Order: sequence, then C-alpha cells, then structure tokens
Amino acid sequence: MKKYKIKLNDKVYEVEVEELEEDQIVEKSTPKIQDSIQKQQPDIQKQSSAGNESIKAPMPGKIVSLQVKEGETVKKGQVVCTLEAMKMENEIVSPKDGEVSSISIAQGQNVSAEDILLFIG
Repeated sequence: MKKYKIKLNDKVYEVEVEELEEDQIVEKSTPKIQDSIQKQQPDIQKQSSAGNESIKAPMPGKIVSLQVKEGETVKKGQVVCTLEAMKMENEIVSPKDGEVSSISIAQGQNVSAEDILLFIG
C-alpha cells in the first residue's frame, strides 16, 4: 500500500493505493472516496452552519470571469461570476444581500454541477 497526496482545486487529499494482482477483483470505491473528501472539508460545513449561504454551480462548465472579491458587499441579483457551459455564458447571481465571505473558485477553473463556487454571509 502506498500513500499519495493529491492537490485538487487548491485542496490537498491523502489517498492510499494498493497494487493488485491481475486476477484480483477491484471493488467500486466511490462512496469511500466521497466520505473521505467530506471528512477533509470541515471548513465548508462550518461556512454553511455559520449563516453563510453557498452559491453552487448549476451545471458543469468553466469559470470565465469572477466579478467579486472576498469581503466585497453584494446585492441580491448581482452577478458574482460567469460560467461557460455548452458554448453559452451563464451569469451566476447572488441569492441575497450580503458580504462575500469566501471564494472557492478561480477564473479558468472547470467546475462540476453542485460544486460550491462561493459563500455569501
């Protein structure tokens, strides 16, 4: 068994890789991976429980622009970033008035549906 550290979206994950013989069956490990990722992201859980509201990607795509910075005050309906999906640009807006407490994305980054983009407090 070998241990590796993988950096993904500025977050470090520790994984263990087991070398198998050709005749061994590999089990699906997706739930174990998801559990591990959730355990390593307590800051996201703290953010949502602290009264901050997360803004999630509605679909997979690429962040083409980021219109806000951490600490900036935003109004409900204000564009916070632009997501390109299927060759169309989609404006992601703030669901409420508040302050941008943290940003989880960067311009040019690819995101999946339901990925947290930022938090508004």
